[in-house]
Amino acid sequence: MTGDLRRQHILNDINQSSVPLSASRIAKKYNVSRQIIVGDVALLRASGHDIMSTARGYIISKHEGVIHQIAVSHTPQETEEELRIIINHGGIVLDVTVEHPVYGQITGMLNIKNEDDIQDFLKRVSQNDTGLLLTLTHGLHLHKIECKNEATFEEIKSSLNNAGFLYHND
Repeated sequence: MTGDLRRQHILNDINQSSVPLSASRIAKKYNVSRQIIVGDVALLRASGHDIMSTARGYIISKHEGVIHQIAVSHTPQETEEELRIIINHGGIVLDVTVEHPVYGQITGMLNIKNEDDIQDFLKRVSQNDTGLLLTLTHGLHLHKIECKNEATFEEIKSSLNNAGFLYHND
């Protein structure tokens, strides 16, 4: 199989999957190395395909509704509550961004849609002994949130504000 044909198959696989596909899983399917798949995905992105890389694998960005970025601040221990507020009001947490004084903007793709995703994220954080990005900025961070409409986004903002998580620069 040529590289062009493999990339077309990879694009189809990612596009048709309802769950993120890891580079290792794709590599096994096509009997190539994980690094070949990483390169293939880079070439697909360079040709204009909106492939997101999450900690669980690759997905195609398919947005239905409105997307807004919101500034929040809380402790690491409050992360689960913050994510649950967003999810319970119908939002999807697409990413997290912090502004680092040395590296500039650092963004991590999350794609958290439901309770299982929250638990999986928290489990990966604890198992890998890594800190949350918010620890780099004393709790302040941004989330890109997808919602079905503006009213849903306003509900999320209101609930985050009531919980004391919405950032205000007073």
